[in-house]
Amino acid sequence: MSNYKIIGIAIKDRIKEANKTQIILSKYAHIVNTRLGFHEVSENTCSRVGFIILHIVDLPEEFFKLKMELTEIGGIEVQEMNFSI
Repeated sequence: MSNYKIIGIAIKDRIKEANKTQIILSKYAHIVNTRLGFHEVSENTCSRVGFIILHIVDLPEEFFKLKMELTEIGGIEVQEMNFSI
């Protein structure tokens, strides 16, 4: 049986929080299989709210550290999904 972890990150103000988030994601890049980031863009404006979805390698200690460091950043929300297949 394999375990799959997905983390969803909502960044409430990309201008203020994106740099801190990026530093942590770079630190843990070795456990990220897939990363998808997006935010709304219109003809006149670019949303300050952004979202990142991560597919994480099954390394429980590293996953726990990543999640804890992300939750310490003010202005973001972290959610997780776990699948065992």
